[in-house]
Amino acid sequence: MTVRQEIEDKLRAAFNPREVVVVDDSASHAGHSGAPAAGQSHFNVMLRSSVFEGKNRISRHRAVHAALGPELIGRIHALALDLDV
Repeated sequence: MTVRQEIEDKLRAAFNPREVVVVDDSASHAGHSGAPAAGQSHFNVMLRSSVFEGKNRISRHRAVHAALGPELIGRIHALALDLDV
């Protein structure tokens, strides 16, 4: 399973989103410091879920990081999050 699919599966399980898009943007960062040669390290996530209702930006980001877990987060070099209700 790819890292992109792991991210999507965990987000679907945790947030029951009405919309989720996970884009592996690693190719755009090839050769940059900290970017592994194998890729699967830079991701853009757009997630829409009612779970975020009433939560501020920091709380939403913390919830996503908790859902992904430290093991998966540790394998990701960059994670851009676009989170909304």
